[in-house]
Amino acid sequence: MSPDIIQKIERGTTEIISRADLAKKLAQGRPLIIKAGFDPTAPDIHLGHVVLLHKLKQFQDLGHRVVFLIGDFTAQVGDPTGRNELRKKMSPAEIEQNAKTYKAQVFKVLDPQKTKIVFNSHWLNKLTPQDILELTAHTTVAQMLARADFKKRFESGKEISILEFIYPLLQGYDSVHLKADIELGGTDQKFNLLMGRQLQESYGQPPQAVIMTPLLEGTDGAQKMSKSLGNYIGINEPPDDVFGKVMSISDELMLRYYELLTEADLASVKNKHPKEAKLELAETIVGMFHGRAQAKNARANFERTFSRHQVPDDIPEIRISAGHKLLDVLSLAKMIASKNEGRRLLHEGAVTHDGVVISDEHWTPCPGVLKIGKRRFLRLT
Repeated sequence: MSPDIIQKIERGTTEIISRADLAKKLAQGRPLIIKAGFDPTAPDIHLGHVVLLHKLKQFQDLGHRVVFLIGDFTAQVGDPTGRNELRKKMSPAEIEQNAKTYKAQVFKVLDPQKTKIVFNSHWLNKLTPQDILELTAHTTVAQMLARADFKKRFESGKEISILEFIYPLLQGYDSVHLKADIELGGTDQKFNLLMGRQLQESYGQPPQAVIMTPLLEGTDGAQKMSKSLGNYIGINEPPDDVFGKVMSISDELMLRYYELLTEADLASVKNKHPKEAKLELAETIVGMFHGRAQAKNARANFERTFSRHQVPDDIPEIRISAGHKLLDVLSLAKMIASKNEGRRLLHEGAVTHDGVVISDEHWTPCPGVLKIGKRRFLRLT
């Protein structure tokens, strides 16, 4: 196996278990089954998810078969990873809707011709009570309680349901059913990923190699990217928004994004001026999801707006008339989610009219350009 291929796979990973197993499988000269599981607990994919998708795409480019597993069955159980309390169960309708959204988004990264999408309900629903009992016989309570999050909850007296003990076993059984050669997951999934290796050996299969990728920090540079924290960059967001959010990250975080999300030569990136490197990163990331033309247009808009303090040409427009209130105009144009959000933005000085800060919600709208926050514009006529 070429050292270049191993080096390519190792880039942007935190741990591989085991490297010897991985090298042996890659040396077999056959298309390997590469598995990654996603519970459809949230409808939107952001760059944090793309770290894993990017690694899957690398395996596709090397000729291997990617199985994108949507855990519609396991989502009803709820992954206990990182949880300090019982997780609320999702309804089948929520799971189905989120799964549809996932399927529509993943092919912005993965090659649809080389991707097999599967739902684990197709085989887990068929397990009999006897099958479940046999599955539980392959682990112990002591092993489960050795898991960091379970141990912490147990020692603090917080509840752990038997159902949560079942989750790692079900994820591990997915690997048995699929006969996975390699499974990818985040560092927080280590226990579940190793359970796949353990169960495969118990069922007489060669154990899968495990490749773990880091959790990508969000735009705040501190917390892992999460929609709930508001520090995420969604792949379905408008090109200008994606571009602007990437440009807002620190220079240190920029290098991490380059490493985990692109194939760019890191030594070459470090030799560029940080601003130029970040512009190229933002253009690359927008291009992944919206195409090269949109990426170039987003860069031009950004440079015109933020580097030269000009307003983009293509901005929403709304006709105002006497009696219109500012918050009503912003709501009508869908510039704010609620009037409370509008009041907050006014209080923070984040709304301007032709460059003048507007802080009074009773200000009378007049023709000109409103700027809301860092990247939203609205032309009043």
